[in-house]
Amino acid sequence: MMRRLLSVLAVVLMLAGCSGAPAAAPSRGSAPATTAAAPGPSEKELQTARKEAGIANCPRSDDQAARADGLPDITLDCLGSDRTVRLAGLRGRPMVINIWAQWCRPCRIEAPHLSAVAKQAGRSVDFIGIDYADPDPAAAIEFARSAGWRYPQLQDPHQRVKGPLKIIGVPQTFLVDAHGKIVYRQVKPLTSDTQLRALIHDHLGVKL
Repeated sequence: MMRRLLSVLAVVLMLAGCSGAPAAAPSRGSAPATTAAAPGPSEKELQTARKEAGIANCPRSDDQAARADGLPDITLDCLGSDRTVRLAGLRGRPMVINIWAQWCRPCRIEAPHLSAVAKQAGRSVDFIGIDYADPDPAAAIEFARSAGWRYPQLQDPHQRVKGPLKIIGVPQTFLVDAHGKIVYRQVKPLTSDTQLRALIHDHLGVKL
């Protein structure tokens, strides 16, 4: 009976994604290190790494008033860039906002589906990632590079979106229409390209 209970619990945790965050900076996807971390790369080195990975710089955001049913009025730094982005000011095209972390195993499993559909979407749907509760921006850039993500990535190491977006774990994916309204929230990992294309069609009205 105990063995069956543990098996069921493992499945539930996989479906729910990764809750919380590592207590200390992990190596790429591994358990947190117990020794003091070496000094991290400079901002210039991170910018160079992002460019070499082919990850687009973050978009400009406007000063429109925040929507009660939209993204929170929070400004985040762009991963590997000196640009900042005001989430509530992202308007103009339908968007897929994916919240992830390089230490999260389910994020790694769903990553290829985001990469494939983002390439297929072209300019019809904007994709933006938010690297969440992640102490290692260099590892995050390497994760995005290996996943084939070429769309912009923001960083939220201090979990500022946790309360406003009710984040209980990663990954989570939000679909936002061209007017800035959140129209759908996926609280479990994406499981296929087909699933993501269907969600975009059903909730954003874009057929890929």
